[in-house]
Amino acid sequence: MKIRHIIVLFAAGMCGLGMPAWAEKADRDKPLLIEADAMRHDENKLLTHFTGQVVAFKGTMVLRGARMEVQQDKNGQQIAQIWAAPNERVFFRQKREGVDEFTEGEGEMVIYDSQADVVTLVQRAELRILRGTVLADQITGQKIVFNNSTEVMTVDRPAPGTKSTDPRDQRVRAVLTPRSSKSAAAPAAAPPASPALPALRLSPGTGESKKP
Repeated sequence: MKIRHIIVLFAAGMCGLGMPAWAEKADRDKPLLIEADAMRHDENKLLTHFTGQVVAFKGTMVLRGARMEVQQDKNGQQIAQIWAAPNERVFFRQKREGVDEFTEGEGEMVIYDSQADVVTLVQRAELRILRGTVLADQITGQKIVFNNSTEVMTVDRPAPGTKSTDPRDQRVRAVLTPRSSKSAAAPAAAPPASPALPALRLSPGTGESKKP
């Protein structure tokens, strides 16, 4: 039976940067919790390697892959790189701030820079926005970078000359679903009712009508 290794890596010095609108705000200050089948740490280089069914958590952020490398600096900032097994892709998921939406995606490699609060999906990259459980937006490209601090996303296609059996890999593709109105338009107000008029009755003997 394999023994799972668990390590918690604390990130410091993050409060000075602007909080992101894309990702859950509290995620930046949460520790990075990693599970794997094996771990090797080099204290001199502040470098930690994880191998075997790696799963990483940082608040609402989830990363899954075959192996992971975490480089820290003296201030506790981290750059995490996670690779997929052959013919597979790394999985990424994170809740968006203030809404019932999630960002998730895949790539053959995923990089997370804690100081810049930037996530990069590399090779066969795909990013999806889920509103609740419904798929809203979907973007594919060779490299997808989204910066939670600046709310800017960039998508690159493969470099010229890159060979692929799928012609779609040579283009950036996006499916963007318009947001529905939060509330339906209120129906037009009915015009005020006219005041009731008194009923008419016939005057005896003349056949003329008159008010009571």
